[in-house]
Amino acid sequence: MDITNLIVEAVSGAVGGNIAGAAMKDKSLGAIGNSIAGIVGGGLGGTILQTFLGSAAAGGGGMDMQSILANVGGGGVGGAILMAVIGFIKSQMSKS
Repeated sequence: MDITNLIVEAVSGAVGGNIAGAAMKDKSLGAIGNSIAGIVGGGLGGTILQTFLGSAAAGGGGMDMQSILANVGGGGVGGAILMAVIGFIKSQMSKS
């Protein structure tokens, strides 16, 4: 994994986190919170994708279209999932 892949995953994770926050208004962490959770989730999602599916399935780490789409997909989904989990935990803690 190189820095370019990590940047693509972080940006797509931030976008995924903000989209998930917009879709779930009651679980939203705010624009900055959604972005931070998305960036962390995007990095983790991309790393997990490359670890479990292997570098061939994740585009091989190059800058071809398959690699970019895999990084965007893994980052965006990872960012959205982590934002949703943190939002759910936050809402459950505020109820008690």
